[in-house]
Amino acid sequence: MYSYGSIRMQQNQNTGQSGSPEYVDQGTLQVTVMNADGSRPIENARVRISFTGDPDSNIEEVRTNSSGKTPVIELKTPPLEYSMAPVEQQPYAEYTVQIDAEGFEPEIVAGTEVLPGVLAQQPVRMNFQTENAPPFQRVVIGPHTLFGTYPPKIQEAEIKPVSETGEIVLSRVVIPEYVVVHDGPIRDSSAKDYYVRYRDYIKNVASSEIYATWPEDTIRANVLAIMSFTLNRVYTEWYRNKGYDFTITSSTAYDHKWIYGRNIFDSISRIVDELFENYLSRPNVKQPILTQYCDGRQVECQSRGWMTQWGSKALGDQGYSAIEILRYFYGNNMYINVADEISGIPASWPGYDLDTGASGPKVRQLQEQLNTIAEAYPALPTIPVDGIYGARTREAVREFQSIFGLPQTGVTDYATWYRIQEIYVAVSRIAELV
Repeated sequence: MYSYGSIRMQQNQNTGQSGSPEYVDQGTLQVTVMNADGSRPIENARVRISFTGDPDSNIEEVRTNSSGKTPVIELKTPPLEYSMAPVEQQPYAEYTVQIDAEGFEPEIVAGTEVLPGVLAQQPVRMNFQTENAPPFQRVVIGPHTLFGTYPPKIQEAEIKPVSETGEIVLSRVVIPEYVVVHDGPIRDSSAKDYYVRYRDYIKNVASSEIYATWPEDTIRANVLAIMSFTLNRVYTEWYRNKGYDFTITSSTAYDHKWIYGRNIFDSISRIVDELFENYLSRPNVKQPILTQYCDGRQVECQSRGWMTQWGSKALGDQGYSAIEILRYFYGNNMYINVADEISGIPASWPGYDLDTGASGPKVRQLQEQLNTIAEAYPALPTIPVDGIYGARTREAVREFQSIFGLPQTGVTDYATWYRIQEIYVAVSRIAELV
């Protein structure tokens, strides 16, 4: 059984969605509870899981560990085939997550989506308790774009003109540390703006717009399209040039669907970490391509030269690679490119995996950063800073990978290196302000 206070409850087969004969498959959910700025995990938070729409159907109650994580919880879902072809039935289950922790305002997340056979990761940010705080903070996750109804994308040129007077354009392609998301249509002045880490933004959008059960190369193709579109907005300063103080909107009429507080999926998260510094380009075009797409079912767009999401899924089923899928829709002169710079990262990837026997300044940098992260994550062991990748460094890397959902190899590969950089920056910046 679980250490750190898990209480497994018998699921009531006569209550809520679990009684439906359509809930025949199983997915998993893990909740990660952090403070409001995401710099520190919250230990011993109580997390209760119920069916959305039936908050009294308490299925599971668990506690977070020292890394702010619950155990992985098994939950019922609709059958896998519902997410593998366009159907009328909802392909995912919806759960409500209730969180409370001493000294923090209680939080409720309604509509966490769980798909069969994949791990759903629900992040939760909690505010410190104050005298006049509301009884709880509530986040409501809207429907997935492949199931719900959203405005279709308004067609734009895939390559933006940059010769207009006053046009603001970056000198090179840079992966931003943050994007500012306007949570509504362009001219909705009442919509809130959110500062979101670039990778978290891409994971959120991809989890909102494709199903995590799809073939990996289909996911890669869609992630590349989402990243290239986003980096076009960044590179051309598209909205700032029009007098707005944000990078991108959450409206599907203009950009992509981003949903505040939603869960992401492990299969999508891993691929974003693998590809995050890439974008799509055409010969002799400096800017990332504004790769537009549609679902291909509710909205038809292939005649415009756009990718369709269901079409990309069909090609993935046939064994097409990510670039083959992209070229099928966008043409043979589409290429995968790499950004010139990654903003907010202390030093770049060494260009090779770090493993037992490696030595030098990159290993020393890694050890120093892991020790700084360990101050916020006590499950992470501190290690000697000697520039030698020995058994203790390998074990610390393995533990880091376990905490942050990476394959637990003990090897510092590309995805692990940049995840360490990201967490180090978040933890050390907060420490500088204390």
